[in-house]
Amino acid sequence: MYRFSNTVIGFLNLFTLLASIPIIGAGLWMARSSTTCESFLQTPLLVVGFVILIISLAGFIGACFHVAWALWVYLVIMLFLIGALMALTIFGFIVTGAGGGVVVPGRMYREYHLDNYSPWLRKRIEDPHYWLTVKSCILGSKACSKVVLWTPFDYLTKDMTPIQSGCCKPPTSCNYAAATLAQEADCYRWNNAPPVLCYDCDSCKAGVLEDVRRDWHKLSVLNIVMVIVLIGIYSIGCCAFQNAKRAETDYPYGHNRMYKVRPRWDFHW
Repeated sequence: MYRFSNTVIGFLNLFTLLASIPIIGAGLWMARSSTTCESFLQTPLLVVGFVILIISLAGFIGACFHVAWALWVYLVIMLFLIGALMALTIFGFIVTGAGGGVVVPGRMYREYHLDNYSPWLRKRIEDPHYWLTVKSCILGSKACSKVVLWTPFDYLTKDMTPIQSGCCKPPTSCNYAAATLAQEADCYRWNNAPPVLCYDCDSCKAGVLEDVRRDWHKLSVLNIVMVIVLIGIYSIGCCAFQNAKRAETDYPYGHNRMYKVRPRWDFHW
């Protein structure tokens, strides 16, 4: 029975080895998704996924073959991993907490404003080099191919994704009949040409950030579950580490290692 925890930690590490695959897949999905076209939050997620994959393999070998030093390294890295995953989840909630759409009267869709999002996200999305990459992704996804064919009645009755709302049309407040009135800057950036539309508008950048915000909140559920699982595995791993140390001494649990006992000088008194 003294090797029970080693068996459990071996199976649990096999489980986390398999569980790291969805985390890596989620990070790749965020990078390659044709609807979000964002990649700056998926990088730390990919790092965490690959670290879980590697240390789970090390823990599985250490527990099954009673390699104490491997389990010691495994536990130290696991402790840092739990802290990193918790910090990543909290950071994601902080930077994606602000935002959300504004209701447009008489419309099914919402509109999004860049000022409503966190400064960290705005700084990333306003970088010209990064935005050029995102814009190319949006153009390649053909997110606006159907919207440009809508009739005025469709705009009143159909919903839009955040990217469609921000990139495929001008803001609803724009009044092109009154050209002399001061209007939003995005109203002047709009162009009917399919390669232009509103891809350089702040509303388009806000639509991308809204997709980031929604995707991250979904992935945070997976992160929280993984933190809980890793804490349980870490606790059992401590027991497996003690068992591995005991196995290296060739003294099974319960055997007395003291073969000669000398009483103290005052014992016979």
